[in-house]
Amino acid sequence: MRRMIGPGLVVLALSGCVNMAPDHERPALATANAYAPQLRPDGTVVAASLSYREWFSDPRLVALVDTALTQNRDLLAATARIEQARAQYRIQDSRRLPTPVANAAASRSRTPLATVAPGASGSTTADRFEVGVGVSSFELDFWGRIANLSDAARAQYLAAEANQRAFYLSLIADVASTYFALLEAGEQIDLAQATLESRQAGLRIAQLRLDAGVTSALPFRQAETLLTTAEQQLAAQRLSQARLRNQLSVLVGGSPQTDLPSGLPMEAQENGVLLSAGLPSDLMYVRPDVIAAEEQLRAARANIGAARAAFFPSISLTGSAGFASRDLDGLFKGDGFTWSFAPSISLPIFDWGARQSDLDLAKAREVEQVALYEKAVQVAFREVSDALAGRRWLAEQVAAQKQGVEAQEHIAHLARLRYREGVADYLAVLDAERSLFSAQQQLLTTQRAFLQNSTTLFVSLGGGLAHSE
Repeated sequence: MRRMIGPGLVVLALSGCVNMAPDHERPALATANAYAPQLRPDGTVVAASLSYREWFSDPRLVALVDTALTQNRDLLAATARIEQARAQYRIQDSRRLPTPVANAAASRSRTPLATVAPGASGSTTADRFEVGVGVSSFELDFWGRIANLSDAARAQYLAAEANQRAFYLSLIADVASTYFALLEAGEQIDLAQATLESRQAGLRIAQLRLDAGVTSALPFRQAETLLTTAEQQLAAQRLSQARLRNQLSVLVGGSPQTDLPSGLPMEAQENGVLLSAGLPSDLMYVRPDVIAAEEQLRAARANIGAARAAFFPSISLTGSAGFASRDLDGLFKGDGFTWSFAPSISLPIFDWGARQSDLDLAKAREVEQVALYEKAVQVAFREVSDALAGRRWLAEQVAAQKQGVEAQEHIAHLARLRYREGVADYLAVLDAERSLFSAQQQLLTTQRAFLQNSTTLFVSLGGGLAHSE
């Protein structure tokens, strides 16, 4: 009775393989079990359940993020790396199953009769036709080498996918941060322009008082100093604005559209949503960078299994079944059936320590990936902790600075009145104007920092990915 290599035998061989890879266990949490209680917001909203469209209240910012997620070149490259990793996984996984190959051949040969019977004349012509299906050098994965290599490739693919999602979130944060900086630059320019016009008026008054002999040249020169300071600040803010626009163009993958919806001022950007910080252990499930680090660790452990399997014999099968005949018409007759079966086994006797070095290399890479995973968790914890601290202390700074600006406005107003009445000299006005301008600038900077920190907290907690498909 003829027996062929069927799917059942292949499945049996594959199911009987031994997995020599270490069991995958997530390393213990390398951070504190909870965030500092005084820094945790009282909110109940889970960041991972929100998309960036639900988080940002500015329609112009949402449109810019939409464009960036479509056109940003780095994100496109990260997406292409996913396809590369997926293809590599499919290539490696395909080696777990045999690859049947259909073949057909025909030959005609002429043999002189003298080569068969010395002295004979003439020749004979022979035809041969073959058709069949064969499997060439299929490795029976008893020790799990091919399976572990496939698992490693799959983990690398999942890591590439997680890295793409991590860059996705990073891009959202970068666009928002640049946009908020642009808003600040615009408002700083408005402030500098208004200050410049006010100080130009002050300089004209000082000129009139000087011409009338009411004051000396010193107040006039002090007014000039105030004016030049405003001019310098205005030029610096315009330079910053130009650079930020260029940076935004790179992030969105080209010049922003001209038909973007109207934006909101910085005062109206805060959405008032209080996010739940959760626990540090939650970051292992919502942070793509942590997920990617764990997949890299999983791949390293699978490679250990493949390196261990190399110490055992490699068993390969080559087989074929088909028909052969001298006549094409009789090719598929029962007596033309042919088959071959050729198992082989190989084991290097002495390899100068190459296999042991491969195993040592795989183990060392596992140690590295454990450290990188723990570092990813620590970085995630620090980012969330920093953002929680910023949410509290920056809010207090904004409130305090608003009060400080109001106080400086009163001081500057009183200084100007006292100067006009001749009670105080112009130096008091100079100091009051400088302090007011500095306080107003600092308030805008802190408001921008608060908005950027809110976005950082949102992204650090895994927000922005919901409904992204």
